[in-house]
Amino acid sequence: MGNSIHWIDIVIVIASVVFTIGVGIYFANRQKSSKHYFAGSGNIPAWAIGISIFATLISSVTFLAYPAAAYKSNWILLVQGLMVPIVLIGVIWIIVPLFRKVIRLSTYEYFERRFGVFARMYSSVAFILTHFSKMGTVLYLVSLAIASLTGLPVTTFIILLSIAIILLTLLGGIEAVIWMDVIQGFLLIGGGLLCVGILLFGSPNGAGYMLTEAVSMKKIDFGPYNFSLAQLTFWVMVINGAFYALQKYGTDQTIVQRYLTAKTDKDAKKAAYIGVLTSVPVWALFMLIGALLFVFYNTGGAVLPEGMKADQVFPYFIGTQLPVGAVGLVLSALVAAAISSLDSDMNCLAAIGVEDFYQRFKPNCTDKQRLNMGRWLVFLSGVAMTGVALLYAAWDGEGVLGVVFELYAIFSAGIVGIFLLGLLSRRANWQGLYIGIGVCIAFTTYAVLTTTDINDKLILDLGKYNFPHHKYMLGVYSHLIVLIVGYIASLFFKSEKVNEELTIYGYFGKNNPDSYRGKNKE
Repeated sequence: MGNSIHWIDIVIVIASVVFTIGVGIYFANRQKSSKHYFAGSGNIPAWAIGISIFATLISSVTFLAYPAAAYKSNWILLVQGLMVPIVLIGVIWIIVPLFRKVIRLSTYEYFERRFGVFARMYSSVAFILTHFSKMGTVLYLVSLAIASLTGLPVTTFIILLSIAIILLTLLGGIEAVIWMDVIQGFLLIGGGLLCVGILLFGSPNGAGYMLTEAVSMKKIDFGPYNFSLAQLTFWVMVINGAFYALQKYGTDQTIVQRYLTAKTDKDAKKAAYIGVLTSVPVWALFMLIGALLFVFYNTGGAVLPEGMKADQVFPYFIGTQLPVGAVGLVLSALVAAAISSLDSDMNCLAAIGVEDFYQRFKPNCTDKQRLNMGRWLVFLSGVAMTGVALLYAAWDGEGVLGVVFELYAIFSAGIVGIFLLGLLSRRANWQGLYIGIGVCIAFTTYAVLTTTDINDKLILDLGKYNFPHHKYMLGVYSHLIVLIVGYIASLFFKSEKVNEELTIYGYFGKNNPDSYRGKNKE
């Protein structure tokens, strides 16, 4: 688009980035141990951890892709988010004390204690692949949006933002990440509300007209509602959302690590609820922006340049319709969305690297060595993230908005199935799980090869035997395969005694009802 923004807006954005680096420097002197670096001081309040969870979930993908999705279609992608509180209200009170009791730092320590070393390595690598691919995508998206408004090369912003994010995370550890997330979370909400306010009340027809038109044009809608798993329908997103909720809050290091920073189990559960209940309205807020943008540009309010794509509309609106100063605040919110997601990813990738790999291969390492290795891994993950974003820029980002969902489904690799198998069954064993994982890998390979296009041609075309359902169902099936096949296969092997603390039965144990209350009593 190549719009030039006012120098005041540029100063606001630069100031927000410099402030981010300053937060990292402020917390740098407190990072004396690996525990503090990865799990905090133990003095972070529950509300701050909750806002940090929310800010981690609301990345630039939400800021840009959700308005684009609503502009192009409707609110169907929000169904996934709506499933999160429905699923988690019932399981958070079990999941949180489970992890606070049985792991030291890595989420995937639970998988090893339940099923052995391979289960931990498999789950850890799946997490690394998922977040590694996501980080480059998020960085590219936010850099592209800012570049389109300034006319400067996208590579300039990729490099500048990378430096700020790396310094914040490298210097300040998880404590700086959480407190920066709090600031960025409120900035993100403010930016979204500002845009909605301008769209609603800046229209000459009034807010009522804008909302009525959005509904009548079916932009505020969750359909299609027919029960089909082959198309993107309401029911596909309901099913996908249930597993998304379990994967994010039950097996994702970026969220589970937050549980460990709380003072008590009660505070950790409160933080989880705050994170969930804050995320859904904000997801809806950005869907509303997309719906209102469609009304604004399709009912005579304004005209878009010919040939403009859906994912370019929101940045164009920011650059052409917002007053001086407001542009800078919204762009700062966009930058904040990226930073609050990426700093969490980098710290958690480093935690996994130290806990699951470095510690294993160097069991006698000192805490200082663990801390130094953690910092090196933060730096290396930041460099790798920058490299992926630069590759996107070189390829002009073709299809980049769909990358996150596709890679998430592929690399999730049945992790929720492993978690549920270990949590719900005392009979499941490592032999059965490994068979389940083997079947899952075979299925995932088949499904990906028969649904992924290269130059509009399937990688493997089996005709009527191609994977018949929507790609969002791929991840769902992988979890179910591990759960069902893993359990059935376990029946063919000798049953082993399982520590009930690692299962749901430990929580409901009649003989010792308080044994499962975690490291800290409520």
